[in-house]
Amino acid sequence: MMTAAKRKYPIGIQSFEKIRRGGYVYVDKTELIYKLISEGCPYFFSRPRRFGKSLLVSTLKAVFEGKRELFEEMTLKDGTRQPRLFIATTDWDWEPRPVLHFDFSGGDIETIEQLDELIDNILKGYERLYRIFETSGGTNERMKTIIRTAQAQTGQRVVVLVDEYDNFILHHLDSPQQSKIARQRFQNLFGPLKEMDDHLELVFITGISKFSQMGIFSKLNQLKNISLRPDFEALCGITEEELVSTLRPDIEHLASLNGIDFEQQVGELKNMYDGYHFSHGLTDIYNPFSLMNALDANMLSNYWFASGTSSALIEMLAQMPPLELQDLVGISIESTAFDLPISSFDDPVPLLYQSGYLTIKDYRKDRDLYQLGFPNKEVRQGFADCLFQHVTNSKPSSRWRSALLNAYYDFRDSDDLACFVEALKSFYASVPYQLDNKNEHHYHALLYTLLTAFGADVSAEESTAQGRSDIVLRMPKTIYILEIKYDKSAETALRQISDKGYAGKYHLDSRPIVKVALTFSGETRNIAEWKIE
Repeated sequence: MMTAAKRKYPIGIQSFEKIRRGGYVYVDKTELIYKLISEGCPYFFSRPRRFGKSLLVSTLKAVFEGKRELFEEMTLKDGTRQPRLFIATTDWDWEPRPVLHFDFSGGDIETIEQLDELIDNILKGYERLYRIFETSGGTNERMKTIIRTAQAQTGQRVVVLVDEYDNFILHHLDSPQQSKIARQRFQNLFGPLKEMDDHLELVFITGISKFSQMGIFSKLNQLKNISLRPDFEALCGITEEELVSTLRPDIEHLASLNGIDFEQQVGELKNMYDGYHFSHGLTDIYNPFSLMNALDANMLSNYWFASGTSSALIEMLAQMPPLELQDLVGISIESTAFDLPISSFDDPVPLLYQSGYLTIKDYRKDRDLYQLGFPNKEVRQGFADCLFQHVTNSKPSSRWRSALLNAYYDFRDSDDLACFVEALKSFYASVPYQLDNKNEHHYHALLYTLLTAFGADVSAEESTAQGRSDIVLRMPKTIYILEIKYDKSAETALRQISDKGYAGKYHLDSRPIVKVALTFSGETRNIAEWKIE
């Protein structure tokens, strides 16, 4: 029996035309696109990095350029069939419109001079296209001239598409002066859009940060922000329905390689890459970048963080007030918090949400409160690893960290807690003394972050009937309940676990329960004693 050829996934490809003509898998988003363009409003749309915003903009560009053939069913030279997309079944007129596309998604713009050159080159390209040989004034006047001329020459109103408007600014958070100058550049470039409304068919702007935070579009106050609207929640990313339909053949193939059934494989993908919610509708959204990479490589891994997120996150953490991992689980914020200025790091949570590290877990309509948390295993583990590196000033390749990771794996496989504790002693001995807050919470937070970074099934401050256990570690064979004390005896810690009945919550689990006492010395700043029961 012949098996179907492996399908092609568009890894690193953001061109809609290239995807369709190249026979790559495309998850049809054109029903939502049709709704978007039918309303005809000027829009702003925020999503985290690598969530498909550039492909969405490219698809909009193809629609407005009238490239209907890309949306119809097609059979390619190699026999690959591309299905007909939803928008091709509608009454869309397919009249070509002039499209002005401003792409700021590239990561190679490091200076204001390079940003100026990019903007100038984009404007020059459209000036040549519409035969505008005499230009005067700044970028705002050039922009108005291009829009008027494009409409006059084509007889159609102009479409303006802006991809990742805030990319440069977010990469220069540590340089307020550069960020300020960049905002001025964008204000000059896009400021005329409101007064040019009669000449515009559509304005669509994407980014990570809500535009009101940047202070760039204060004059463009007619933009409709659809970032938190339930009806556009699935505009980027993959829904569960799309996963089990469009992507089913490749999930079945991956399941066969792993020796599990389809439902089990979906469960693993869900645990790793699902869990994003972008409105109070709470539609489950999978990270498309990680999901596509996993299906292409036939292997689950932390693709989103491996694509450059780690260094950017560490730089971001350096600009923020001190964070502790357990403080970000179940945190609640008001909807107004999403409008805080991006330059203010008094509350880093909105930026962590918009960057994709946190997502909406629940919404209290009566209080207008959003509860946030980590979306999935990939983000939780990756964020913990970055926080671990940031707090300890350690690089992932450091020798002692590798030894500690190996000790953790040995502990997971054999329940050899003694060797793991010895490795922990080496770890705590390497933490710079300046970071020691000389309290129990400090050592608790470091251990919890470390275990999370290693991918452990670990929770902190789990509530029971009589209190909260410090750390609960669920290993394949055993459940460990850890109580951490500072300058106190191990017996005190074990007695608290027993007196508070922390173990009772887990008695229905078939795994044995081990009570662990870890005590730290203020003098040595390390583990002084440990006992199990």
